Amino acid sequence: MTRKIINILHNDKDFSVETAEYLKKQLYKLGYEVFNNFNEDAELIISIGGDGSFLWTLHKYDFPDVPIIGINTGHLGFFTEITPDEIDTFLEKYISGDYFLEEVHTMKATICTRNNCIETRAINEIVIKGDKSRTVHLSISVNNDLIQKFSGDGILVSTSSGSTAYNYSIGGSLVDPKLNVLQVAPLAPINTNAYRSFTSSVILPSDTIIKVNPEYRFENSIVIVSDGTEYRFAGITEVSLQLSELKVKMLRLKDFNFWGKVISKFL
Repeated sequence: MTRKIINILHNDKDFSVETAEYLKKQLYKLGYEVFNNFNEDAELIISIGGDGSFLWTLHKYDFPDVPIIGINTGHLGFFTEITPDEIDTFLEKYISGDYFLEEVHTMKATICTRNNCIETRAINEIVIKGDKSRTVHLSISVNNDLIQKFSGDGILVSTSSGSTAYNYSIGGSLVDPKLNVLQVAPLAPINTNAYRSFTSSVILPSDTIIKVNPEYRFENSIVIVSDGTEYRFAGITEVSLQLSELKVKMLRLKDFNFWGKVISKFL
């Protein structure tokens, strides 16, 4: 008999714990084995919490090749698909196959220092900014063509799915996830007689490679933030960003509508 396995991962908040317990009971009744840690044989991952918990799950398990859906016990809940009071309805639809999988591209950043190169990934955005709120000076190239020498707090590079997150809060464009693009948005750009920087976001095609080089005196003043997690490296000389072939399989119920969700969450 084929094992039916589902992973349930949640934060430590009381409401999330209670929701997880109820979900487990319902899944046991349906003949599923439930794991609270990651089992690679699972057919589905259910993340319970807010968007932060959802992102934590993806990063913790290195963007696994297992479909994932979220139950929102947090605040905004843009990534999370369902609410706790919809669990029984969700299970009925899941068992009947009334859903689809949306594959979402991740973004890869290669961070090179004077000694080595390190890779990190994100599903929302990667931010390159000054440590301790310092102004930074960055050379930004697109496919090896220099497009500007930026001065300001930093830049944010987002995926289409990440356009609704930090990118939107700094005035970036909302992008339909069906469009496979990268967006570069400035953080507090400086525009004076001495410095000229873009003041709006720039949207680039899917095969773009963005390279960011800090001026040499800022090599130790750069912080890399991947989906909200900060990384510090000594002597950063270049950060290269591009869409990755690695995709996240988001389980969507068939009545899912991106723009409907945008309206309900933001407008």
